[in-house]
Amino acid sequence: MNKKDIANIRKQFKLDNYRMKIQDIFNVYVKKETGEIYQHISQPFYMLEKEAQELFLVNFKKVLTGSLDSKLFELKFRHNVEYSTQTILYEGLHMEDTEDWNEQMLQIVEKMFAQTVYEFDTVVTFIRAEYRKPTRKRSLDTEEGGDDETYASPLILCSLNKIDQPKKTLLFDFIERTFKANNVVDPIINLAAPLTGFLFPAFNDNAADVNHILYFSGKANQPDFQFIEEVLNCEEIITAQEDKDIFDHILKEVIGDKVDSDVISNVYGELDRMISVSAESEDEEDKEVEPPMLDSHDIEQLLTASGVEDVRIEQVEHAMKSVLIDEKHEFKANNLVPKTIKIDTKVAKLTLSPKDLKHVKYIMFQGKRCLVLEIDEDVEVEGLKLETKTL
Repeated sequence: MNKKDIANIRKQFKLDNYRMKIQDIFNVYVKKETGEIYQHISQPFYMLEKEAQELFLVNFKKVLTGSLDSKLFELKFRHNVEYSTQTILYEGLHMEDTEDWNEQMLQIVEKMFAQTVYEFDTVVTFIRAEYRKPTRKRSLDTEEGGDDETYASPLILCSLNKIDQPKKTLLFDFIERTFKANNVVDPIINLAAPLTGFLFPAFNDNAADVNHILYFSGKANQPDFQFIEEVLNCEEIITAQEDKDIFDHILKEVIGDKVDSDVISNVYGELDRMISVSAESEDEEDKEVEPPMLDSHDIEQLLTASGVEDVRIEQVEHAMKSVLIDEKHEFKANNLVPKTIKIDTKVAKLTLSPKDLKHVKYIMFQGKRCLVLEIDEDVEVEGLKLETKTL
């Protein structure tokens, strides 16, 4: 799934929306440490109070929020797996009887807590819904298309949420006009910050793909690999941060420990150019295109174009083999450009964008190490403009 596919589905989670008809919601309360199911409740979603519906809708959106390869991951199911989660979900997707669907979801809950132990109670929430997408845009001339012509895809969304114990608080009673302690003891489901979750099936260009699932990690670049492999039965993944770390390792192996700031600036500049060209193509075609990918040959060309001398493909391949099992691994260009670059010294700390690194020079002046920052404007310190000196 690309970010546009995810955004198209996420924005449909709103009250009384024809394009996202949520049929049933199934909540399973699981006790801490033991992983035992304390209670489970299934009911039609429309029977919930409006306030409860809104809270859950926010929760479902959270499961579909985050950067790809950082918090959201499209996973591929492994084949020939006994008791496969793909099979459980696929069968559940097409079950008409609600009790049968509940039993299928309980099997997934059992897999979730077979090896994982939490220090707090949790609630696992499942919904099954029907996602409707117009087959074509509505014609202003014929008034055909739009919501009059849609295709429907069933889906299952799961969210795992922490149970918070209520804190003792002091309240003001307006009737008795006095302060008193709040004695509420009901536990609170933290719907604002799901621990993990998933959407099945995945959707590519709004078409359902039952061989993939969209997985959500509650913490950026910290997916639960045990959950991915043992619960979802999916193939291994590499996070955006891991992709960046491996790429940095390759640069160090090929370029060496010391490098001119112009070279680093050129590398990020070339990557940014590739991403920009891809974005322009996306706008022209009015749909999202796949992000540019780099293999060993692309990295060799990238480094050569950035000013690194005598780069050989054998060097790049050797560096990749030292950290990757898959020698044919391709890097997403989007993962390789940091949002900011930080330069820490004892005197000062600088934070700048990768494209501005070209304005920074590291030089020796009168026997002292100096950072030279090229700027276009005057510099003020505590409201006072600094005088310009010519060296």
